[in-house]
Amino acid sequence: MIEEKSWTSRLYNVLVITFLSALALLCLAPMVHLLAVSLSGRAVSMGGFVTFWPINFTLQNYVKVLTANAFLRAFFISIQRTILGTALNISLIVLMAYPLSKTEQEFKGRNIFMWLLIFAMIFYGGLIPTFLVVRSLGMIDKLSALILPEAVQIWSIIMMMNFFRDIPRELEEAAVIDGASHWQILTRVFLPLCTPALATLALFAAVGHWNSWFDGAIFNMHAENYPLQTFLRTVVIQLDLTRFAINPNDLGELSDRSIRAAQIFVTIVPILLVYPFLQRYFIAGIKLGAIKG
Repeated sequence: MIEEKSWTSRLYNVLVITFLSALALLCLAPMVHLLAVSLSGRAVSMGGFVTFWPINFTLQNYVKVLTANAFLRAFFISIQRTILGTALNISLIVLMAYPLSKTEQEFKGRNIFMWLLIFAMIFYGGLIPTFLVVRSLGMIDKLSALILPEAVQIWSIIMMMNFFRDIPRELEEAAVIDGASHWQILTRVFLPLCTPALATLALFAAVGHWNSWFDGAIFNMHAENYPLQTFLRTVVIQLDLTRFAINPNDLGELSDRSIRAAQIFVTIVPILLVYPFLQRYFIAGIKLGAIKG
């Protein structure tokens, strides 16, 4: 029998839906405004007349941004960093989480390694020692300086370890009886069951690499090696139109505000394109990997 909801319960649902809808609109409003500014002409953009709809519609801002060599170079550096960095992160997460998911009897010294990871997660070595290590390894102004220092993501390893522990032991025991090795158990039993967790952690890693700007500024001495977010920060704080090879005759049609908006929106698009494909795994991956301690 289905009970009819009381008027207070209905009112509560209406208030919750209204509040969440308003919150969603507040989150979308800056992006809509940014898009409108990037598609607006110089005068209205400089005058601050653009709200949520383009005025004097133009695509020249995107044309200048997408044809600027400096921007494209930074964009492809970030693409390389995100792909290689995420692949390395996920590989190390899986290879470290699998043995750590075993008991002390199955993996001797497991607790020692676990405490070392916890210690490293809590106590960071510091910026200066990290810079000295990167410099001593000859990685300054190289892509490896943006990838290797963040290769081991301890929190993600713990989440994946807990996910592995949730997998029924009977599946592993059956594989052992069939003569499977640990590598075969990992690749043929565990990984096919880990799609939600892998997708979630890959999203975390990819977003982290894509949005990171500080290490690009610290580990690169030359601006041509900046990843996109570091390049974008330098342009947004102090715009230098010479970076975009803009013809002086075009300055009457373009504004630094519109160009910055176009750059920021182009930077957001890759994550917006990837996220919908991973969204259905996101909640399941977080929940499944966060039950056991």
